[in-house]
Amino acid sequence: MNIAFYVGRSGIIAHSNSLNISAQNVTNVSSIGYKATTTDFRELIYNQMDQNINKQLDNEHKILNGHGVKVQSDPLQFSQGQFQMTEYDLDFALASDNCLFAVDRRGTTQYTRNGAFDASVEGDNIYLVTTDGAYVLDNNNQKITIPKDETGRLDIEGLKDRIGVFYFENPYALFRYDGQSFAPTAESGEPQVATPGQYDILQGAIERSNTNLAKEMSDIIVTQKAYAFSAKVVQTADEVEDIVNNLRQG
Repeated sequence: MNIAFYVGRSGIIAHSNSLNISAQNVTNVSSIGYKATTTDFRELIYNQMDQNINKQLDNEHKILNGHGVKVQSDPLQFSQGQFQMTEYDLDFALASDNCLFAVDRRGTTQYTRNGAFDASVEGDNIYLVTTDGAYVLDNNNQKITIPKDETGRLDIEGLKDRIGVFYFENPYALFRYDGQSFAPTAESGEPQVATPGQYDILQGAIERSNTNLAKEMSDIIVTQKAYAFSAKVVQTADEVEDIVNNLRQG
């Protein structure tokens, strides 16, 4: 079959995946602590071109030609998002590029930049939790309790200093449960307790998504054009095959 079919098909698949990644970033432009991803492409299926020239060249120096493209990876962009002041005492934002909060979500420790926390009353204890009920952990991976003052109100004095903050040698290699929750991998390294000099916690603030909306919209336009051209390659290759078949029959 004409190699153009394979080239066009790979382009359609790759740019469809790229469009999905951009759409995910745009959809989460308002998600707290969301970290965007980008798309890395790679050329596919190399073969040696030998058109009866340069016969004296060895295999190492012969011309290579690629056929098609694929999405090689979708690396995580771990840059700082913008801060939004909420004035809510249980909202926290991390001023650091590679530090995260730790949470216990159904028995699994995950790491997040989403500091929109709340309080959960469980019997005689009040725990600091995420909005979906995961327990926020301290530096010793213990749940954080919030005491009451004499009036029965939550005593949040010094609360931000009790929140655990961790960092990874390579945060870009974290496993993503979603764009807000992560887990360590062999490439990211194990979580390390961060020292106060490595970060600052802002109380009454949240970190917005680091999605660059202008860039994402530009990428979507480019991806749509590339997708359309890839589809055109398939269509043209099909038309050429029809012409060739008709010539043979004639």
